[in-house]
Amino acid sequence: MRAPLLSGNGPLARVPPLAVFVVVVGVFALGIIVGGPTGALLLGLLAVGVAVLLAATWPVLAPGQRVGRVLVLVVLVAVAISVLLAK
Repeated sequence: MRAPLLSGNGPLARVPPLAVFVVVVGVFALGIIVGGPTGALLLGLLAVGVAVLLAATWPVLAPGQRVGRVLVLVVLVAVAISVLLAK
């Protein structure tokens, strides 16, 4: 069973989900591959974007969805810190 996506009419409403997925995976992979401060910066920017989207959608998310998305954010920040400290 798939939960419906949050409806909206903001600037991201017209962006295809596949394009967003490809960009996020690309930025994440680039951050891991580049490593060091530059890679950590890319991952940090990705984390900021996730945090902004989480804050914007927080009121309409179910408690389980909130926990899952906060967990993703925490893991992303942990990866960014580990990339920064690895080199």
